[in-house]
Parts: sequence; structure tokens; C-alpha cells
Amino acid sequence: MRYHIWTLGCQMNVADSQLLASELENLGHHAAPDPNEADILVVNTCVVRQSAEDKAYGRLRELARLKESQPDKVVGLMGCLVGVRDPLRLRAKLPQVDVFLPPSDPAPMIAFLRDRQAEHEIRALDDAARASRDDLQDTLDEGAIILPEHERGALVSAHVPVVYGCSHACAFCIIPFRRGVEKSRPVGEIVAHVRSLARQGVREVTLLGQIVDRYGKDVPDGPNLAQLLRVVHDVAEEEGVARIRFLTSHPNWMTDELLDTVAELPRVMPQIEVPVQAGNDEVLERMRRGYTVAQYRALVERIRARIPGAAIHCDIIVGFPGETAAQFQDTYDLLADLKLDKVHLARYSPRPHTVSARTMADDVPLEEKKRRHAALEELQAQVVAEINSRFLGQTVEVLVEDEHRGKWRGRTPQNKLVFFEDASRDWRGHLADVQITWTGPWSMQGRLADAAGDAPAADAVIPLTVTSR
Repeated sequence: MRYHIWTLGCQMNVADSQLLASELENLGHHAAPDPNEADILVVNTCVVRQSAEDKAYGRLRELARLKESQPDKVVGLMGCLVGVRDPLRLRAKLPQVDVFLPPSDPAPMIAFLRDRQAEHEIRALDDAARASRDDLQDTLDEGAIILPEHERGALVSAHVPVVYGCSHACAFCIIPFRRGVEKSRPVGEIVAHVRSLARQGVREVTLLGQIVDRYGKDVPDGPNLAQLLRVVHDVAEEEGVARIRFLTSHPNWMTDELLDTVAELPRVMPQIEVPVQAGNDEVLERMRRGYTVAQYRALVERIRARIPGAAIHCDIIVGFPGETAAQFQDTYDLLADLKLDKVHLARYSPRPHTVSARTMADDVPLEEKKRRHAALEELQAQVVAEINSRFLGQTVEVLVEDEHRGKWRGRTPQNKLVFFEDASRDWRGHLADVQITWTGPWSMQGRLADAAGDAPAADAVIPLTVTSR
């Protein structure tokens, strides 16, 4: 049998889909790039915003029509739309779904397929496919991830969950209700995951958690994230993993020990993802974030002092209940002042069961949310254009991910996107020294350093000036 998985939402959902794919590969099933050719169809869902939930229901309506014409197809629904509790309401509402899978849990699908005589289907595999899978399994530790055939040796960067769920409960966030309380994975399990990815060609791993810097907080005397990074770094050196990243952090748990560990370990990249969400203390208090704007500013200063050249990414929600024009201006001014490398923007969307949905009126009009969102987009384009312009003429190390429209595409240690041309070899999965010849707000272009010739000097760039609105 062949499977196809649609993945909506965050990097954790990407990792969950990969885990399900691994279990399906273990049963002898194969990925189908074309869903029309698949026997097993799974929608891995996100409900962080209403738009993501709407996409999931749209896909499920399509599958309902397909199920009517081809009832033997197996339809699975996975992720935050299902949640960690028994989805009784969904079972009645979505009769086209055969299997409901909580976040990060492929077991219900595997049990269902075994009940449908999966053992017979495995025996029907051709000898070459079975031998290939068995040979791979022999090289991996127990509980390791087996990538789909088309990703083995081709997937350069992969995600490794280290802590599931969340216990922080920000006022706007539905994740604790759908993914449950935080639970850290054992170090040995994480190490086996990283080793298995490395032995299948992965060159970069990103450690994931809803609040990743709370790793180990739920385990008495357990390791913290800084200690975990040291263990993973040793494994990376042994297995040839070139780069390690982690996300997403919370300002309250970003310790100096963690920052110093990032600065010290050469394979841990200088990129910190730490959301601020708003630039006004009253809004932050209503959001239940647990810090002030001054504390966030101090954190940014600490990051830049301890990790010179680090890229800092953050999240912003515009139009949170009660956010006035003046409070939004505070957010705008904060971003204009801090000049962060990337900002993930979202318009506030009330989610069921959250504190904000139960106790606060969604009183910022949609058009005003859109206006504020667009204003921050325009600001950030100026900010990032200025930051990236400083790379002009510099040589940067790029981990090449794939080829795109005749050019190689990869990322710098700061996770900035770089394109370059070279037809002499296959660069996928390799590190290339690239001299930057052009910069823009969202990407940069360059040429191999040994063939760069005379590139524009970095001091020839006139930086943009960002002003408050």
C-alpha cells in the first residue's frame, strides 16, 4: 500500500508527519507523491488560527467525496484538530475518517492497518524493497526514524522533537488544550533519533518544543536544554551532522548558560527564536506572557553580547483584544528599534477554550488588524534589507539544501537564504563558501568564493534608515 500525508502548521507537525511516515515505512508501505495514487491518506492538522483549521476542513470535504467513490481508501485525521482527548464530536461529524490520531502519536493508524491484514501486504513486497528496508534497519538503533525512500540521502535538514506539549498557557494559545502538558523526551531517545537521521543523509537537525528551553523542567533532576545540546553536539561530531538549531524559546527560560552553550559549540548555529508577541506591557500582561518589554530588551542585549553576530527571530500578534492604536505603535517602535532578523506575524484569532476567547472581546476590527499587519511587514522588509546589506562582499558558509530554478539554494549559520550557481558538482547536503554579490530583504545571491573575482565591497552599501511611524 502507498500513503500520502498532508501537513498543515508548524515544524512540530512536520516532525509528527515524519514519525508517522517512519512507522508506515516500517510496515512496508511507501510514500506516494501523488495523493490520487495513495491507499492511505492522512491530514495532519493545525488549529492555532482559524485559517489553518478552515484548510483542514476543506481537505476533509474533498476526502469525503473521494471516500464515497473509493471506500477502500484509508483516511486518517491527525494533529491538533484531534487533540489529546477522545474526539467524540469529531467521530460523529466526520464519518469519512477511519482513524483519529492525537498529536505525535501514530499508534492508532498502525493498529488499524494491522487489523486490515497489514502483515499480508508486507509479505507482498518485492524482495529488493524488503532487503533495502531490512538493511537500513540493521544500521539503526531501536526506535529510530526510517525516512521515506525518496528522502533518504536527499533530506538535508530535519526536525527532532525534544519536548511535547506545553504547560505555560498563554491567554491566546490553544496548544495546551490540544497537545497536553509538556513532556520531555529521554536523552537516549533523542540521540537515537538524531543518529538515525544522520545515517540517512541528514546534515542539519532542529530540536523542537513549544517552549524548547523548558526541556527537562518536567523531570526531577533532569538535564536542561544546554546540557542536551552538548550531548547532541557530540553525536553530531560522530555522525557528520554539520549543524544544530533549536526552537521555539520563551524569554523567561533563556538562561545565560544556554546562550553561552550556543556561543561555545561550533555546530550549534547562532540563531535564537524567542517570541515577544507585543511591545506594550499592558498587552503582554493580558496575554499572560510573564515578562515586560524592558525584560525582553535586556534579553536581546544579552543575546547579542554573548553570541556576536547571532540572528534573532520573534513572533508578533497584532490586534489582540483591547490593543489600542497607541499600544500597537509601541510594538512598531520596539521592532524598529531592536532590528530583529525575522518576525513571524499573525493577526489575532480567538481559539476555543483559551482565556482570551472566554474572557475578552475580539474588539479590533479585521481591517484594522490587516492594516497593522501590513505596517509591520513593510517595516520588517526595511529592517531585514538593512541587516542583509551588511553581508555584501562577505564570504559566508552555506549548507546547500536543494536546487531551485537552476540555482543552488541553502542557508547561512544565521538561517539566511542564499542562492548561487555552479554546474560542476552536486552541492546538495554540502557546505559551500559563497561570496555575497547581491542582497535583498528575503534572500541573498552569491558565487563560490574561489570563483568570486571582484565582488562589490561591503562598505559600498548605504544602509537603510528605519524611522518610527
